[in-house]
Formats: sequence, structure tokens, C-alpha cells
Amino acid sequence: MAYDIAALKARLDGIRLEENPALVRQRSRDFYWYSPTLKRQLDTVTADIVAFATTQDEVLTILAACAELAIPVTPRGAGTGNYGQAMPLAGGVVLDLSGLTRIVEIAHGRVRAEAGAIIADIDAACRPGGQELRLHPSTYRTASIGGFIAGGSGGVGSITWGGLRDLGNIIGLKVATMEPQPRILALSGEEVQKVAHAYGTNGIILEVEMPLAPAFEWIEAIIGFDDFARAAAYANALGEQDAMLKKLLSVIAAPLPQTYFARHRPYLPAGQHIVLVMVAPIARAAFDSFTARWGGRLLFDSDAVGTEDAKGLPPLYELSWNHTTLRALRLDPAITYLQTLYPFPNQLDLAARIHAELGDEVPAHLEFVRFDGKVTCFGLPLVRFSTEERLEAIIARHEAIGIPVFNPHRYTLEEGGMKQTDAAQLAFKRAADPAGLLNPGKMIAWDQPDFDFGAGRTYLFAGLAGKDGAP
Repeated sequence: MAYDIAALKARLDGIRLEENPALVRQRSRDFYWYSPTLKRQLDTVTADIVAFATTQDEVLTILAACAELAIPVTPRGAGTGNYGQAMPLAGGVVLDLSGLTRIVEIAHGRVRAEAGAIIADIDAACRPGGQELRLHPSTYRTASIGGFIAGGSGGVGSITWGGLRDLGNIIGLKVATMEPQPRILALSGEEVQKVAHAYGTNGIILEVEMPLAPAFEWIEAIIGFDDFARAAAYANALGEQDAMLKKLLSVIAAPLPQTYFARHRPYLPAGQHIVLVMVAPIARAAFDSFTARWGGRLLFDSDAVGTEDAKGLPPLYELSWNHTTLRALRLDPAITYLQTLYPFPNQLDLAARIHAELGDEVPAHLEFVRFDGKVTCFGLPLVRFSTEERLEAIIARHEAIGIPVFNPHRYTLEEGGMKQTDAAQLAFKRAADPAGLLNPGKMIAWDQPDFDFGAGRTYLFAGLAGKDGAP
């Protein structure tokens, strides 16, 4: 569609704008290319112009002008999302929020920061007080806090604290609506789920208030096992040891670590299935005893690595979650991945079964988490991609045996299985974005009024209706 960009520029005098096609295209991208399907579908997507906000008032000015001129707006943080969340399907404006970096307040147990603040920078500001964020993605050093809320689900820390879907892991959000006179909404409690993992389709996140946990100099360890099922069982059992404070528990099947973890390769003997562990120093002796009981082999111990050797190594969390996929893609562009859930209490049996059946083509990668209060695991298995038809067959096989897939090869909320857009969610979008100008094309239920959002599938972020805690 053709938008009145000239009129927009006149209204946004004094705000930094970018029209250079190459630079606009660059800012219209995220990590969608993890998926060969999305790469085919989205490779030509680009905005008309990029607007760079440096203050919350500038955000409101941009939204007001775009609402009056009926120009769609797609918010962007650091662009580290994996499935097209920040790509402007309808063109228009990419609203770059990376300039909103202010850390507003640090208090006991909580921090408030603007949406563009980098997660690692927030932790750096909190650390002098002995505190750190509970959760962060593997893109800790580059991701923004607003982008994490709008497009993420959990990550490092989820073995102790669960995910962003769990009440209490987001304290509050300050959100701007998409109207000729934008309103600022303060959301807290269950209300934050209206905006969490909604890709900016129903409000622009301006500020985030998050809970903090005690900060530690986490011990990083890699434990090896000859048998994949034994490695997974060890990780599950370690996850259930509540007295040992943990931040990461990842299981990665051989030969993935030996092939793709180049700088840790000297620590990774052939054939070893590995468990990545981040554990608090106070749990050191207990962790060593527990690992010995299971017959695990200590392959890497950050306490035993010299200062010079440590300088050349990435932090262990940059081998986990979707950084595993990224490291594989850097060496083999034919690799892609899935996002799966192994439901409690059958997680170990399901993980072993699908790995035994498809492990050569779909080698296993498990991330152990707290999910609805239980220790279980998500899967981020790599896929040796051949065709889109084969990829769909692999997904269907997972679901046939009871492994839900949150499909990272779809860019809509519903098709990816990440967020259920029920009647309550749609009502909020109608109030916050009445003309449907925020990140259009990402919410099927908005574009298709007859969409069956009540279909019986598993959604990571459930709908808003009926959330009264009743069975």
C-alpha cells in the first residue's frame, strides 16, 4: 500500500527518521532466517521508513501521527526475535525503540526500565546491590527488555523461576495505545498477559517492571554421559533438587556439541551427550556429590579454568536455548529447528522416544524448566532440513505421539501456538488499537473474525478469558 510518508515526515520534524532503502531493509529484519520457510515467505518484507524514538514522548508523537494518517507501525527492539515478530508485513513505519534505554528505578526485589534497555545493562546496574533479573534469553548481551517481553517466553533462569507466562515474572508494564491521542496504560498482575508475547500487536511497551533475584557468580559446568537418556534423567533429577539453586539445565545430544561448540571443543570428548549447568556457588559441594552419584563426567568446570583460557570462551548460556541453533547455523546453513514441549510427567519417555526415532535427522536439545510448577523440559531440537514437506511431517509426528510443537516456521501468534487470541484478547486489541495498525498480519483472529481460537490445541500463553484459577 501507498502511505503518505511526506505528511508523516512533516509531522515528525525533529525526530530521527531513516529512508535509505538499505538501512530501512536492515531495520525491517529479525532472525526470521532461522526458518527456511520464513526466509522464503518474508525475505522481501520491508518498511517504508524507520522512526527512532529516544523518549517516551517521541513514541507518543510518532503513534499519534501514524494513527491520524492510517500508517501501520511495527515496533522493534534489538531485532533478536526468531520468527518474524518485528517484521513489517504491511510496510509503513518500523518504530525503533532501542533509544529508550533509561533504567528508571532499582529497589529491593524489583527494577523498572524503559523498553529499549539491554538486559545485560539492566543486570549491570542492579549488580552493585547484589541483585539480577530472574530470567533472560540466550541473547542476554544484545536483547532489549521490551523485546523479551513482547516476543520471548523464558530462558536462562526458567529452571528455577518458570517462564514469562507465570504470574509474578512480570510485575508491571507501561504501554502506549495506537490512537490519534495515544493513551498510556499501566498494567499489572494478570493484565500484563494482554501484552506479553503479543508482538506489539496491541500496544507499544514503554516501560517494564521486573522482579529481581539474588545475584551470584554462577559456576558453569558441562557434565558428560555416554547415554542420552541417562543425561536427560540426570538433568531432570537435578532440576528437582530444590535446595540447589540453578540457573540453567540444558541437555544436548552428541554429536551437536562436538560439531558446533567450537571454542569449548577441547572439553567435549567424542560421543558424550552433555548437560550444561549453571549453579550457585553455595551449591558447589552438593552439586558435585549429586553428579558423582549419577556417574556424570565433569568435562568443564569454570572454577578450574585459568583466566587466560576463560577469556576465549563464551558464557555457557550462549551454548543454550536458541544460541545452540545459531551456532549450528553459522557452520551449516541447512540446519533449522523446532520448539516443542515434553509434558509432565512423561517428559523423559517422550524425549527418549522421539530421539530414538528421529535422532539422526532431528538431534535432541532439551531445556529443563519449571512449567506449571513441575520440572519438565522444552525441546529446541535441530532439524537437518531437506524440504518443507518433510519438515511438516516431522512436526506432525511429534504431535501424534503427544509432543506439542510451538511452530517457529509460522509468523502469526496463533499458528505458532504461542499465544491464544481469545475474545478477551481481541477486546483489548480493539480498545488499544481500534484501526488495527499495530504490527498488522501477525494476529489471525483480528483479520479473520470467524477464526476458531477455541480449537483444542496447546498454547504456551493461554487466552485471557476464564482465568479465575478454577478447574
